Amino acid sequence: QVQLVESGGRLVQAGDSLRLSCAASGRTFVGLAMGWFRQAPGKERDFVAAISSGGGSTNYANDVKGRFTISRDNAKRTVDLQMNSLKPEDTAVYYCTARRFYTTRSDPGEYDYWGQGTQVTVSS
Repeated sequence: QVQLVESGGRLVQAGDSLRLSCAASGRTFVGLAMGWFRQAPGKERDFVAAISSGGGSTNYANDVKGRFTISRDNAKRTVDLQMNSLKPEDTAVYYCTARRFYTTRSDPGEYDYWGQGTQVTVSS
């Protein structure tokens, strides 16, 4: 089992930056690919970004590419999401997730563990 705890979500202004962090505990972290998804009210859970178990491969949703950066620290068992140039449409609950494979995926059904989420609200 893997437990994931997100932090860092809050209310910000459009154009601001925000950094989300996810701390993992439980089974080995190194063998897990990690991801971030988000869900706005009344919408499906959407892929945001993911990083391979070794950190050498990342991928992003088109609407965050160039603004968001995912990173991980395997020694600290954390994965972060740096979000720049935030827009009101980035408002959502952000979820940290892990899958028991080395490679990333953008389908939420491919992930095995989920955190409780952290709320990000971007006001205009």
